[in-house]
Amino acid sequence: MSGAAVLAAGLALGACSTTAPTETTAVDQAYRRTVVRYETREAPGTTIIDPQNHYLYLVQKGGEALRYGVGVGAEGFGWTGVADVRSKQEWPDWYPTEEMLQRKPELRRAMTQLQGGMGMRGGPENPLGARALYLWQGKKDTLYRIHGTNEPHTIGRNVSSGCIRLTNDDMVDLYDRTPVGAKVIVLPPAAAPRSS
Repeated sequence: MSGAAVLAAGLALGACSTTAPTETTAVDQAYRRTVVRYETREAPGTTIIDPQNHYLYLVQKGGEALRYGVGVGAEGFGWTGVADVRSKQEWPDWYPTEEMLQRKPELRRAMTQLQGGMGMRGGPENPLGARALYLWQGKKDTLYRIHGTNEPHTIGRNVSSGCIRLTNDDMVDLYDRTPVGAKVIVLPPAAAPRSS
């Protein structure tokens, strides 16, 4: 079995992200990017993620937000809290955690030695997709990312190992609008406000 086949099989079981390219039309209409009314006390530029309803809101002025559909962590892999975007990467390398590799040892065959350790070089087949935002709390890496995916049909589902995934097109849009240092809030399930 090739490294790419091993990786695809492992990711289909619920890893942080995905590999196989598909059409953007695979995204349910309810999860396509749109402007919505969104009342919050958070400042424009803040990202608020509502994992229960599979939406990410980029707060705008005037009580509005850009709403993106997302895929979120499968049960048991979700993270909630407040973080900031510490870094941004175009076509990021992927370094699965040791815990992920223990759960899915077949992924090791797809890894190569990179500058930062064992991982997969960034590019169209990489599980993190076209762009990634790295979330930190103070001086601690949360190990959670907001990243692209090449499987847009997974948007609106609980499918990953905790990361927040958008279509690559939406991720490029969010990446371009989000500076390093931006605030990110991942809501607990009961706290999610409703948009209109």
